[in-house]
Amino acid sequence: MENSRLPPAAWGRIWRGTLVIMALSSLGSLALAQAVMLVLSQGLDLAGAIASLVLPLLLGGPMLFYLQLRTQQLGEANRRLEALASTDWLTDCLNRRVFTNEVDAVLQGKTPGTNALLVVDADHFKTINDRFGHHRGDEVLRLIADGIKANVRDSDLVGRLGGEEFGVFLRDVDEVAAEHTAERIREHINALSVQGDGLSQRLSVSIGGATTHGRLTFAELFRIADRRLYEAKRNGRNQHLFSEPAARIESGGGH
Repeated sequence: MENSRLPPAAWGRIWRGTLVIMALSSLGSLALAQAVMLVLSQGLDLAGAIASLVLPLLLGGPMLFYLQLRTQQLGEANRRLEALASTDWLTDCLNRRVFTNEVDAVLQGKTPGTNALLVVDADHFKTINDRFGHHRGDEVLRLIADGIKANVRDSDLVGRLGGEEFGVFLRDVDEVAAEHTAERIREHINALSVQGDGLSQRLSVSIGGATTHGRLTFAELFRIADRRLYEAKRNGRNQHLFSEPAARIESGGGH
C-alpha cells in the first residue's frame, strides 16, 4: 500500500508513537549510562549525557518510524479488506450475508425491541437494461442505493439482497415511522430518471414492509415483507405495503 493512502489521523499516530518511544529510549539510555558510570565510580559528564540521549535517536529513530509506518499500513489494509468483504462492490451497501447476519443479531438479542424490515425492489428494471444498456442499469442501482441511504438513519442497516432488490432494517421504530420512511424512499427515487440516446424513464420502486415485536429470525421477517412486496408489484408498483406487526411470523411463499 502506498504511503499516501494513509489517512491524516494515521500519520499523526505514527509520529506520536515514534516520538514517545524515542523519548523513552533516550531516557532509558541516559539512566543506564548513569548507572554504569556510578558502578565505575565516575560521574556522567556532559558529553556522556549528550551521547546517551542522542545516539538512541539517531540509531533507533528511523527504524522506529519505519515500524510504526508499516503497522499503520497493515491496519489500514486490514480495514479495507474488511470493508470489501462486507459491502456490495456496486452500491456500497452491505452484502446479503453481512446484512442478514447483522439483522439476525439484533432480532435475536436480549432486548430486540420493535423493528421493521423493508424490501425495496426496482420497478421495470429489465426494461431499463433493455432500453438503456446494462451500464445504465448499474447507475440506476447506485442511484436507488444512494436514495435509500439518504432517507434512513445512521443506526439503520441497508443491504443489497441481490439483483435489483435491497433490504432496509429500521431499528426501534413503530409501524407508522417505518411507513413514513418507506414513503420518503419511494418519493425520493420516483423523482429520479434515467436518460440516454434520446430516451428517458422515470424511476420507481415497490416496497414491502414488516414490523415486529420480540425475537424472530431474519428469514421469518423477510418472508412476510417479501409477500407485501409481491402484492405491491401486483397492485401496480410504485407503492409500499406493510404487514400487521407480529412477534412470530408464519412460513409462507415469496415472489
